[in-house]
Amino acid sequence: MDVTSVDEVLMCADPGQWRPGDSWLAGGTVIFSYGTDITRGAPTRLLDITGAGWAPLTWHDTGDRLGSLEHGTLEIATTCRIADLRALADAPFPGGMPRRALPGLDLIPPACDSFVASWKIWNVSTVGGNVATALPAGPMISLLSSWDATAVILRRDGSERRTPVTGLVVGPARTRLADGELIRSFLVPVRALAQESAFRRISLTERGRSAALLIGRRTSTSTLRLTVTASTFHPIVLDVTADPDPVATNGSDGFAIRADGSAWRAAIDAAVGRTRGWYDDIHGEPAWRRLMTHHLGDEILAELLPGLATGVDDAIGRVTGDLRIERSAR
Repeated sequence: MDVTSVDEVLMCADPGQWRPGDSWLAGGTVIFSYGTDITRGAPTRLLDITGAGWAPLTWHDTGDRLGSLEHGTLEIATTCRIADLRALADAPFPGGMPRRALPGLDLIPPACDSFVASWKIWNVSTVGGNVATALPAGPMISLLSSWDATAVILRRDGSERRTPVTGLVVGPARTRLADGELIRSFLVPVRALAQESAFRRISLTERGRSAALLIGRRTSTSTLRLTVTASTFHPIVLDVTADPDPVATNGSDGFAIRADGSAWRAAIDAAVGRTRGWYDDIHGEPAWRRLMTHHLGDEILAELLPGLATGVDDAIGRVTGDLRIERSAR
């Protein structure tokens, strides 16, 4: 669709050149499908960052096979195309480390498939564009939040700041980006990629827009981090533990939530209640999204904490939804 408000398009990735009426263009699949910038309104100039020359994917501090898992970082440029990210799931790990050492990369295929888009979109749409658009069903928001990713943000005065992706997105088409700020990249700790994960997604229609998308990551033999998106206005992250003496985390009462079905469901309900409630649009009513979120979360607890999670007996071995992880055997 034509963006009829635009007078000029520049190849520019310098926040210092920003002026009122500008919008960053990082692929533009949403801008051109809506005919406007849904996060800011009708733009008069588009600043196209796709020619910035940023490497799509860069591994940092991963030369040492032992130390790389604890200290290494994967940097994903904001201009990284979905097709480039999808290819990473099948790429060898630098330094000769076995691919099976990074099971978290198995999250990439179902996350990319959650766009429910053709290869044409995959070759234009970008990781940063999906995050900055801040739609509840944005699968890159879900993926990066589950990986504890940090956004590197360029500011108009030439400085930069960093913030967790979970705190960057605050609601539909709303972020904590100030005028002119530009996401440069996302930093993903390799330790998060080295932890076993589980993925659950469901939509109201077959291969429709995500109505609930949950990702769990086992952070130890008895704990997991659960990221809830699509059914909520913004990402919600809960730590769940089977340890008898939980440590202070981001749980609803300041501690990790007990690995119990009723406890985690009460915690997510409380977290959602502190915001704007469950998300509501034509892709799913709030009451149904809540039930599906509970349903999928129970399955993740049963999968990642077998024999430890309680109150989820009926979820053992169950895989609900239309997208799931296919485990890598490499």
